[in-house]
Amino acid sequence: MRFYHVLAILCILTLVSCQKKTEGLKEGKWRGTFILSDNEIPFQFEVSGTNTDSAGIFLINGEDRFPLNKISYNKDSLSIPIDLYDAELLGKLDGDVLHGNLVKHFAGKPDEKFPFFAQYGKPRFSQIKEAPSVFLNETWDIYLINANDTEKTVGTFKQKQSIITGSILTTTGDYRFLEGIVHGNKFELSAFGGSTPYLLKGELSDENRFTGEFITPKRKTKLFGSRNPEASLPDPYKGSQLKPGYSTIEFSFPNLEGKQISLSDARYSGKVVVVTILGSWCPNCLDENAFLSGWYKANKARGVEIIGLGFERKNDFESAKKSLTNLKNRLGITYEILFAGQSGTASASKALPAINGISAFPTTIFIDKKGVVRKVHTGFNGPATGKFYEEFKVEFNSLIEGLLNEK
Repeated sequence: MRFYHVLAILCILTLVSCQKKTEGLKEGKWRGTFILSDNEIPFQFEVSGTNTDSAGIFLINGEDRFPLNKISYNKDSLSIPIDLYDAELLGKLDGDVLHGNLVKHFAGKPDEKFPFFAQYGKPRFSQIKEAPSVFLNETWDIYLINANDTEKTVGTFKQKQSIITGSILTTTGDYRFLEGIVHGNKFELSAFGGSTPYLLKGELSDENRFTGEFITPKRKTKLFGSRNPEASLPDPYKGSQLKPGYSTIEFSFPNLEGKQISLSDARYSGKVVVVTILGSWCPNCLDENAFLSGWYKANKARGVEIIGLGFERKNDFESAKKSLTNLKNRLGITYEILFAGQSGTASASKALPAINGISAFPTTIFIDKKGVVRKVHTGFNGPATGKFYEEFKVEFNSLIEGLLNEK
């Protein structure tokens, strides 16, 4: 009996050793699709490296490549964490096919799940043989038709033959990098940068007008657009302002080491200070702080400082420390990031009572050498907005230059 027992163990070990090891996602580009009841939102990602222990993955939207965390495998299942947005892609792999869910985690709320399906080697949009009969280059006034009002936004697009990229600007920020195709007089653009998937599609009635829809997993909004080379939004410096009778702001919040930091600290005395109101969960904040991080390294010796006030999903220091540290490390930030409270415009407004209300993440406050608030900028036009981003950089540098030159 003992002989047969040993033989059985050897057979089991042999079978286990002969089992095929999980190969993981193939190296190269994959086409994903978020599956909605009456639509689908395509997205694209690229796997770099074939070793399942070190493979990297990037979400691709136009020129943007957003790196995700290391892929974790368990037999035919995998998990791809999206740390900044407290989300993950969970799925099962079957050769060249992956299916699963985008899972969003929320503090004190049930997880949200959005199903997706992905195939290896497919383009974001199917290549349609019909050549474009319209060109969407330049800027557009785009009006989103909501239940109770109509929201004015601005669209900016670049089209090269049938390929189109661009973004939509709102008064609180932009929808980052959209990418898609034009066929005949119709167009479709989509984006997924780790947070919310978007789909913009429309049809032109003539070369200067279109109607369409803006679609997310939870919402569908009708819209119409009108070509306008001078399209613009309201002045972002006229949204949030100091309340009457105030000239300065005050705050004291812990940095990521737990030390209380305030504007009265010696480090900020006599310097121009930029205060950015942010959240690690906020895509536009990611874009603004990517810009500020590099700018600060090049200019801090001139007598300027930056402070980030982080408002996070959980009103808990240890949780906020983890998420804000991820943001800081991803962008190489060397200025102070403070934990200022829980996410939300109400929380940010309460933290800075001298301002008449914070309506957007990010919001940026410019303070002169005497500690006087000179301007407050609502929202951010990121690199996906093209000329609007370039205009912002010129304005930003001009404003800082003027403040530095003051006696």
